Amino acid sequence: MAETQHITLRELQRRVKAALEGQFALPVWVNAEISEIKVNYSGHCYLELVEKGGDNGVPTAQARAVVWRSHYPRISGYFEAETGQPLAAGIKILAKVLVSYHELYGFSLQITDIDPSYTLGDMERQRQQTIAQLQQDGVWEMNREVPMPAVVQRIAIVSSVNAAGYQDFCKELDKSPYRFRLTLFDAFMQGEAAEESIVEALCAVADRAEDFDAVVLIRGGGSRSDLNCFNAYRLCAHVAQFPLPILTGLAVSYTILTGIGHDKDTSVADMVAHTALKTPTAVAGWLVERMAGIEGWLDSAALQLHDTTAAAMHASEVRLERLSGELRRLSGELLTRQSLRLEHLAGVLPEAARDFLARQTTRLENAAELIAGRSPERILRLGFAVVRSGGRAVTSVRAVAAGEPIEVEVADGKISATVNAEKIWQKKS
Repeated sequence: MAETQHITLRELQRRVKAALEGQFALPVWVNAEISEIKVNYSGHCYLELVEKGGDNGVPTAQARAVVWRSHYPRISGYFEAETGQPLAAGIKILAKVLVSYHELYGFSLQITDIDPSYTLGDMERQRQQTIAQLQQDGVWEMNREVPMPAVVQRIAIVSSVNAAGYQDFCKELDKSPYRFRLTLFDAFMQGEAAEESIVEALCAVADRAEDFDAVVLIRGGGSRSDLNCFNAYRLCAHVAQFPLPILTGLAVSYTILTGIGHDKDTSVADMVAHTALKTPTAVAGWLVERMAGIEGWLDSAALQLHDTTAAAMHASEVRLERLSGELRRLSGELLTRQSLRLEHLAGVLPEAARDFLARQTTRLENAAELIAGRSPERILRLGFAVVRSGGRAVTSVRAVAAGEPIEVEVADGKISATVNAEKIWQKKS
């Protein structure tokens, strides 16, 4: 059996190194994402570069890289000056690299320069993608369409308790003559955990929506990378679609205000929020000015109410005076008519009384004659008699018996007699 051709591992490594360094004798520009970065005590900067693919962001390529201390101060200083942020994990960079291969340490890249414009462009591309997606979803205008309550006093604050912007906001409100009820929902406002933390805080506010008039999302200034979480689609979608309150008799309605960063910063969160202001202090000033406007409106309304009431009272006084004059006139006329009527009655009353008395006298005389004509004495004078037995008038033959004494009363006296016999008259049928 013929001897198999072979080479040593060292020889293989030497050939790979020669092939790589021959193929990449000159520096090349490579875009990648920094997954890890560490500056050694010696001044050298060691990085782990990755390229991610798919929806889940799984690395599809990975390589070690180094920036020697002779280059690192220049490269890092220029990058931070241009982008406003230091080199850090999670940032995409465009690096000028020398390809190297070491027999013991393997494949690596030596970074000799970094183009900060690429990083800025990548951040802007992400920002534009978020804007386009929100517009495509139809939620871009939703929060701006939420009606702002006339009085905004119950405020939910999404910020970090240690943030300078939060302290500035509170101090500005404390200087005002108005009372605000502030409730802080603490959240990370920078770093990898910021997006998730802010979303959780907004969800917590939504669970208590009826307790607030508005939500304030604030933080202080920082680098563009610190503000990059406010360009993230998930956070901005929550801001844009922040729920409306349900009406339960409390005419209870709320919106989102933002005061993120400095004058030059305009995040997507600023764009989709109801009202975007420059700084946390500006947000507080806006709230104070709104309260001052409401106070001025109330003063104006009170003055208008006073003037309207005074005018109404004056009109009522004039009307009352007119009615009083009318009442005096009508009362005078009524009294005059009644006086004339009384005078007339006083004139006709005596004659009427005399006529009445004459008529009554005639009636009495007629009644007296009638009564006199029907008196027992008159009847007796006509020849009639009253028969009594035992003191009682006899009205029937059956009331007496033969031999019984009776008394007969006539016109001029009484006759005592005895009954001899009685006879009952029979009516003819």
